[in-house]
Amino acid sequence: MPSTDFHTGVLLTDVLRPDARRPEALRTPAPRLSAESLPQLAEADLLDSPAAWGGVTTRSGFFRLEPVRLDRDLDLLTGWMNDPQVDAYWELSGPAAVTAAHVWAQRDGGSRSIPCLGLLDDTPMSYWEIYRADLDPLSAHYPARPHDTGIHLLIGDGANRGRGLGTMLLRAVADLVLDNRPRCMRVIAEPDIRNTPSVSAFLKSGFRCPAEIELPGKRAALMIRERALRNLL
Repeated sequence: MPSTDFHTGVLLTDVLRPDARRPEALRTPAPRLSAESLPQLAEADLLDSPAAWGGVTTRSGFFRLEPVRLDRDLDLLTGWMNDPQVDAYWELSGPAAVTAAHVWAQRDGGSRSIPCLGLLDDTPMSYWEIYRADLDPLSAHYPARPHDTGIHLLIGDGANRGRGLGTMLLRAVADLVLDNRPRCMRVIAEPDIRNTPSVSAFLKSGFRCPAEIELPGKRAALMIRERALRNLL
């Protein structure tokens, strides 16, 4: 997952999410740094708040991201995590304390990961994690570049699954990242290779899959959407 986790998948049937089994080994190793990268990190903006990114009009309504507030959103997120289709990928079912611990782990990463609700016409319908992939343990498993930005997604409401929303929202959020993070040249994701609907949604939304990578707990499809190819896809 971001800044501690690996996940994704679309389709819960449209649930995107990386494998939520956060082995402790994933959180302990620090991202590999080189002398050349230190000046970049010294001036690096980690992540600004997606709340300031505005939103995008889609065929299904106006979509925007809003950072999670546990005092307001915990019951909603806990309900989503206990949906059997969601739990199949995220493995975070259980009492509210399980969900809260997961969200706190994201927020405590020094702004390397920001957990967000996705709102469609102001109705919460999805959960996102926007994270610095180059500062995440994921960076040890692929050739990371400075300011690579990762995304994880789950669509929480079963009524919104299986309608192609995953593809539409992936493209919308990748566009928001590229529009608002000028240093970011690539948006990264790593869905479980067995999650064919997820991989398909990424490919349809403008990502390419240059490789499969072994991560703790899963074999993943490395998905990359490049700024340089944005207008060609």
